[in-house]
Amino acid sequence: MTISVVIADDQAMVRAGFSALLSAQDDIEVLGGARDGAEAVEMVTRLRPDVVLMDVRMPVMDGIEATRQIVGAAESGTPRVIMLTTFDIDDYVFAALRVGASGFLLKDALPDELVAAVRVVSQGDALLAPAVTRRVIEGFAAAPDSRRGTPVSLEHLTERELEVLVEVARGLSNIEIASTLFIAEQTVKTHVSRVLGKLGARDRAQAVIAAYETGLIVAAPPE
Repeated sequence: MTISVVIADDQAMVRAGFSALLSAQDDIEVLGGARDGAEAVEMVTRLRPDVVLMDVRMPVMDGIEATRQIVGAAESGTPRVIMLTTFDIDDYVFAALRVGASGFLLKDALPDELVAAVRVVSQGDALLAPAVTRRVIEGFAAAPDSRRGTPVSLEHLTERELEVLVEVARGLSNIEIASTLFIAEQTVKTHVSRVLGKLGARDRAQAVIAAYETGLIVAAPPE
């Protein structure tokens, strides 16, 4: 199955580089590139890609608003959005995850990491690179409560589902969670699915936010 991709970035060289890399993969097809958020929304609406690589800072419309419009407008088959970011805009990343982005990737990521990110997100998973997640969570922990939004409730989760959510928030994969909790990988997938449903979370990225917003996981202070 071919994964269709749209790349949104205001830098032509970035679009061209990502496009060349992804197009060289047998299972990935780049449908087009957008120069700003408004153009990305139009292109995604018209082409309906599986994955969108979305820069955060763009003219006309930024990546956060573009993501909000893309996720909010789609009734079914919503494209998965990967935010392209750098360490110095963590607040923007959190905002992007809240409006429906499926994860984030550093713009200087290795080629293999970019390709893997597209494949992972296209399968409905979330991209939570540990190095980036740590910086984002540190920023979140230091943020005033007024910036954190309204926490969801975890009261409907079972004890096992809470355990699974904790491990998801720590960045573990399903296989790693299965090993840690001594349960089958398929069982982990079932628990993750139930957690997402009970939290009203679109994917693992939003579930991680819920884990920190509710205090289930407490970020360690920056060193």
